[in-house]
Amino acid sequence: METRERIPVVSMQHITKHFPGVLANDDVSLELYAGEVLALLGENGAGKSTLMNMLVGLYRPDSGSISIRGEVQHIRSPQDSMALGIGMVHQEFMLVGNMSVLENIILGLKDLPVVPDVATIRKKITELSDTYGLQVDPDAIIHNLSVGEQQRVEILKLVYRGAEILILDEPTAVLTPGESRDLNRIIKKMLSQGKSAIFITHKMDEVIEFSHKVQVLRRGKSVNVIDTASVTPRDLANMMVGRDVLFTLDRCAFNPGEPRLRLSHVSVENPLGSRPYLNDISLSIRRGEILGIAGVAGNGQTQLTEVITGLLKASEGSIEIDGKNVTKCTPLQIIQTGVSHIPADRGAMGVVGDMSVGDNLAMKKYRTHELSTGPVVKRSRLRLFADKLIQSFIIKTPNQDTAVKFLSGGNIQKTILAREIDSCGGILIAVYPSRGLDVGATEAVRQNLIAQRDAGSAVLLVSEELDELQMVADTIAVLFEGRIMGIRKVSETNTEELGMMMAGVGGDA
Repeated sequence: METRERIPVVSMQHITKHFPGVLANDDVSLELYAGEVLALLGENGAGKSTLMNMLVGLYRPDSGSISIRGEVQHIRSPQDSMALGIGMVHQEFMLVGNMSVLENIILGLKDLPVVPDVATIRKKITELSDTYGLQVDPDAIIHNLSVGEQQRVEILKLVYRGAEILILDEPTAVLTPGESRDLNRIIKKMLSQGKSAIFITHKMDEVIEFSHKVQVLRRGKSVNVIDTASVTPRDLANMMVGRDVLFTLDRCAFNPGEPRLRLSHVSVENPLGSRPYLNDISLSIRRGEILGIAGVAGNGQTQLTEVITGLLKASEGSIEIDGKNVTKCTPLQIIQTGVSHIPADRGAMGVVGDMSVGDNLAMKKYRTHELSTGPVVKRSRLRLFADKLIQSFIIKTPNQDTAVKFLSGGNIQKTILAREIDSCGGILIAVYPSRGLDVGATEAVRQNLIAQRDAGSAVLLVSEELDELQMVADTIAVLFEGRIMGIRKVSETNTEELGMMMAGVGGDA
């Protein structure tokens, strides 16, 4: 009997895409088969999201062809791709915050009657939610949901609209470890129902956990397609960056000096809830020390960094920098004491999207003699300064005049890192600094943090990744429900103890 050739559900052949000054995709071919998860792995700016944006109709290829289930298609819009059963969950969720889950799911549907049958829609959403284990309340308001719950809404929205091929762009970048495990379970359930998925990521452990095959992109080209079972994380890291990647970091011996930053019994009230954001926080960071803050997202990490940087005001307690009380200081006054801040929300707080890369890099320095003469900013000095940081931090941008919003998420993060590390005057607050970065960039970030520590700075590192904290930090404090469960030297604790404290068990509280 003649065996029928297996036809891919998606076939992209010889795709090339140019942007001004950038060759984003260079003769890339890709195939996805039914019931399969294909991991698309690559550095920030390697062309992963651009390739997928062509599959969903946001961009059009300059050359090459796209076939869906064996037939060549000309996908000109997201509506065209959805009609073919293709849907994408983007890094930045496309939800309306003050509307309900149900309203977001049906928003924009063309075949909806003037007066929708809300009861029937709610029933279908609940049935799909139960089928795929998405656990979403149709009547919940989006801004009241966690990031993980919002992601489930995005997936449910695609399933409701008939998507059989799902594209997930960096889906775990803003998820807790528990939410990542939930996502893995959801994907496996969807595969069992005959769906397929492309998983864009830069994290090797997620490739191993989530996918059947992995395709590696580097500088816009496809460099390898391989079965996931046949590779190790180190193999993938080396393919992705084209060199050996260090999985250990060199550092000077831990020899801390005097305290630079001290919090004494600091509390921050929550106007919307009974439990305060922060509850009686006392800690100090010494010169030449990295203090890591561990905890599941939403347990007060963001409020802790914002109260230190003057963005929030403490309701009780005091904050001192080099012995000076700064509890009531403004953010500018805090900056002038030498504090740099890498915020959790890079888009809303880290950059001004419509401004150029160069101007974003100069934000902390334009008042200084380095860039200005009196009140006048010297553009020639600014350009030299920006070029230096772009080269030092390997920011991939057509040029320094490019609006920062046009960079990939990872390169936006590098822009923030470059500005804040360059302007650091002795205290660095780093909130999820490697979130959204590829393995090579993550390695560079961690080396930069350790270099700051070795140069005598006091560094506060907030991370949800215990591996990162144990590799980079000298001391780890665990936050749970706004309280410090315990503070441990890295050399005197382990993953099990830290994990228990993150769940609110044990510790000193």
